[in-house]
Amino acid sequence: MDKEHGLRTYGYGIVQALYFAIALLNDVAGSNEVTNKEGPTIRKIKDYLLAAVAFPIAMFVGVTFWSLMAIDRELVFPKALDAFFPSWLNHIMHTNIMMFTLMEMITSFRVYPRRSKGLAGLTVFMGVYLAWTHVIYYNSGQWVYPVLEVLNLWQRTVFFLAMLLFGSLLYLAGEFLNNYIWVIKKGIVDWSPLTPSTGQASGCIDK
Repeated sequence: MDKEHGLRTYGYGIVQALYFAIALLNDVAGSNEVTNKEGPTIRKIKDYLLAAVAFPIAMFVGVTFWSLMAIDRELVFPKALDAFFPSWLNHIMHTNIMMFTLMEMITSFRVYPRRSKGLAGLTVFMGVYLAWTHVIYYNSGQWVYPVLEVLNLWQRTVFFLAMLLFGSLLYLAGEFLNNYIWVIKKGIVDWSPLTPSTGQASGCIDK
């Protein structure tokens, strides 16, 4: 398997592993109480990490990877890699991350951060990763994604901006999904989606 593909693939796996390690630590030493009140520090870190990075990035990776695979697999996962990266491992890295993150969203309540703070965290993460892809290209002469090889400078610029926009939309989708699920399951009343101005749910837990 080529080094560049490994860097991009395992990077996403590390993000998910980090989140679930923090989630486990929160289960042991933190709190999973269904409340809009602030919890212990580990709980706040867990909630923020899922909202700003783990959920949108997991969805981003899965949707973009399988969409490009459906269009032309050579753009994202050349057939030559099959000998080194079997199908089951491919699904672990690009399918399971979506499934497990959705399961976490459904089974564990979290308080989303202020929208501006959540989107800022996601933007910083994606910006750092984008910079890292250029560092790899500068040092190796190869893009980590074959699709970038067929795009000129302006097309790559539009592509990157579109991906940043898509990531932001996935953040908003996660925010809405989290609130929608927990309104139904836990009876949060007087609920409205998080807004940029308040960044907090308007409802409270129905006792």
